[in-house]
Amino acid sequence: MPGYALRSLFRRSPRHRKQKRSRKAVARVRTLIAASILASSFFIPARGQQATSAETPVVVQPGAPGKPSKTLPPSTRATLLQPSQADVEFMQGMIMHHAQAIEMTALISSHTENKDLRSLGARISSSQSDEIKFMKRWLATRGEPISMAMSDTSDPKMPEMDKHTDHSAHAMALMPGMLTPEQMDALRKAKGGEFDHLFLTGMIQHHNGALIMVKDLFDTAGARQDVKLFNFATDAENAQRA
Repeated sequence: MPGYALRSLFRRSPRHRKQKRSRKAVARVRTLIAASILASSFFIPARGQQATSAETPVVVQPGAPGKPSKTLPPSTRATLLQPSQADVEFMQGMIMHHAQAIEMTALISSHTENKDLRSLGARISSSQSDEIKFMKRWLATRGEPISMAMSDTSDPKMPEMDKHTDHSAHAMALMPGMLTPEQMDALRKAKGGEFDHLFLTGMIQHHNGALIMVKDLFDTAGARQDVKLFNFATDAENAQRA
């Protein structure tokens, strides 16, 4: 019998049909198993996440060099480092210092058309406004007053730079580089090129004063131990130099 006839007969035989049905059944079982494994893989991570979120948090206190770490109770809360008097006065003084710089930049729009000066003033005003907010939060978080303690003798000639800040001759003496009332008055009266010159020379004086304040803070024993204050003072120094 020819070969093609044998193959045709084999395909039509009952045994061949049974084997074919068996292979299809095995394929269906394999498909079902694969689908089951795939479905279960979506649920395993979810259960793991729920278990993790429900676990009690662990607070670990690193030990000193050569000493083991300690596991603290879950109720443990971090405490802020108590600032030194120099830290507090630096922040209070720098708030006043920045407030005058912002007052100076507020005059630019009505006193000069110099585009470069307007751009510089906008950058100074924006950055120092943000820094004032940071310094006020820093003081408030530590229970310290925003304004520096003043003497009873106030100087009526002092310009009002911030409604939350008191001013006096004593405060002026503590703030290096700040413009005197006479300098501020001259700046308000100037226009055009004269204003540009007074503003720039005054701002250089102002920035140099801020650098002196940072140096004085860093030279004070026990000061600038707070990480946030240290980073702020360092950034302020770099920005004022630039």
